[in-house]
Amino acid sequence: MAWQFDGNRPIYAQLVEHIQYDIVSGVYPPGEKLPSVRELATLAAVNPNTMQKALAELETDGLIFTQRTAGRFVTQDVEAIRQARERLSQSILQSFLQSMGHLGCTPQQSLEILTKYVEGSN
Repeated sequence: MAWQFDGNRPIYAQLVEHIQYDIVSGVYPPGEKLPSVRELATLAAVNPNTMQKALAELETDGLIFTQRTAGRFVTQDVEAIRQARERLSQSILQSFLQSMGHLGCTPQQSLEILTKYVEGSN
């Protein structure tokens, strides 16, 4: 099944984010070989050049590395993965607070609502 994309953001940036999520969530654990560019492009239903651009950015960020003739692998640097998780978490929280702000909630009110939700789901 093709990945879902937001038409308001560049596809390659969304690919980077999607693969980052897969790395930090353990879908692709540290040291694991990634599927080829063509395989990933087929999974995402995008042009291989677009996928290549996304993978190049992930390599620049230090989340993946290339071994000549062997393919691309997830970094074994758990600190780099932790930092990526932190950046993604902050992005999610920023989006949450922005959405809650559109509802008229302050950050403190949003925290109170979230706390009640978490406590109620136990």
